[in-house]
Amino acid sequence: MKHPSIRVNPCPSVVDLFARSVRFLLASGFGFLFSGPRVPKWIKFIIAVLLLPVCIGAAMALGRVLHASYGADTVWVPLLAGAACWLVVFLLLPKPMWIYVFGHELTHVLWVWLFGGRVKKMKVTSDGGHVVISKTNFLIALAPYFFPLYAVLVIAVFALGRLIWDWRSYLVWFHLAVGAAYAFHVTLTWHTLKTRQTDITSQGYLFSAVIVFLGNLGVLLFGVPLLTEKVKLLNALGWWLKGTGEVFNWLARWFWQ
Repeated sequence: MKHPSIRVNPCPSVVDLFARSVRFLLASGFGFLFSGPRVPKWIKFIIAVLLLPVCIGAAMALGRVLHASYGADTVWVPLLAGAACWLVVFLLLPKPMWIYVFGHELTHVLWVWLFGGRVKKMKVTSDGGHVVISKTNFLIALAPYFFPLYAVLVIAVFALGRLIWDWRSYLVWFHLAVGAAYAFHVTLTWHTLKTRQTDITSQGYLFSAVIVFLGNLGVLLFGVPLLTEKVKLLNALGWWLKGTGEVFNWLARWFWQ
């Protein structure tokens, strides 16, 4: 199956804040990472190796967040039920690849706009698709593999409905829909990654794996505390930082033995 790829050739306050953060990174010493294919793959490989302790720290933090959120049954039961419903569809019925490809390419588009680029063309079919854009970088290329667009849309629609129509009585259905949408993202992303993806090969396998892993865990470290309200977001980020520091300390002790 031919899978979506990139060809190189609007906005709520949260998105605006995120865009400002990205621009700050671009202005910093890390800006060279955002220069797209001009960064040699061997440099990205070294960066990926250096980020492995950060991956371990993120996994440790997620474990603590999930453990602390264990008692949120009114959230976890519908979330897992929604994920299970989608899993049945995924295993027994034809896979809705056009919907997935559309979301994949639309995610590229949104991240291109986030970085101030322009989209010249977008094509979507059930067999694959592509976007023609004015600029790219590793986040634009890899965003569809860690940014759960449909889950974000579900959250945005419910947030709007709760603000305008007071949808608090529909929380169970909201969690059910989020679980199904996130399971949709995980299963179909895994399904497509079984084949050769130009998004991945253009960035290097290890670097892509690290960024996708960190992106997915970052989404969970941000989303689980907000959904369950059992852990503060700053605590989750603090656990991530602490876990990463512990891994670096262990490596330093092992290296200097």
